[in-house]
Amino acid sequence: MKRRDFLAASCIAGMAPLGSMALAKDAEKVADKEFYELRTYHLEAGDKAKAFAEFLAEAAVPALNRIGIGPVGVFGMAEGDDPTLFVLLPHKNLESVVTSTARLLDDQEYLKAGAAVLDVPKSDPAFVRIESSLSLAFDGCPKVEVPTKSESRVLQLRIYESHNAKKAKAKVDMFNAGGEIALFRKTGMPPVFFGETLVGDKFPNLTYMLSFENAAAQEAGWKAFLESPEWAALKKVEKYKNTVSNITNLILRPLPASQI
Repeated sequence: MKRRDFLAASCIAGMAPLGSMALAKDAEKVADKEFYELRTYHLEAGDKAKAFAEFLAEAAVPALNRIGIGPVGVFGMAEGDDPTLFVLLPHKNLESVVTSTARLLDDQEYLKAGAAVLDVPKSDPAFVRIESSLSLAFDGCPKVEVPTKSESRVLQLRIYESHNAKKAKAKVDMFNAGGEIALFRKTGMPPVFFGETLVGDKFPNLTYMLSFENAAAQEAGWKAFLESPEWAALKKVEKYKNTVSNITNLILRPLPASQI
């Protein structure tokens, strides 16, 4: 087993008692899937939000690419004036998750290009706070899928919370073995990523993102999905009932820094 795969297996084994996932016994399968770090940046509107978006485009995303993280997604709210930004970091393995900050801070090009944000004083921070979660890609969508880019495209980020770990696992199975991901594709709702959350807020949950050419395509896709005979049959399967206790639904747009 390669060193990075051994590290992944070791870290996962340590996480299992916390109730994340019992994956240590299937480390090779895990090594073929990405880990997703989803960051939420709470920013002040106006010049600070603009400066942070520029920092991501000119310093952070290029530096992340240099250490093997990508494609990086950078998204803002599709409507309204909420300055919150969402950044998706696809990691090839857990070693990347653990070492990424140290590697970035060793990158002199990054430090120089990002000085306007990285060197701000305590009295004038660049952001209000950062929230983050870590998830493991689904079997049915093991890596980020970059959508066809268009000026009108929208991305839909959804978080499905469950009231216990057993039901959360059943919902993941519904997407994989049950065929819900395949049905998304069939009805015109191509995924960007699907992740089972290992660490983060609203736990236990799964988080996924869909891409659409425009708002009309999003509406048509969900209509086709909800009216399909496959969905009518799938939602009646007993083991898949009552698996979701709360849904967060966000409509996002890609920023210039985004590679997704």
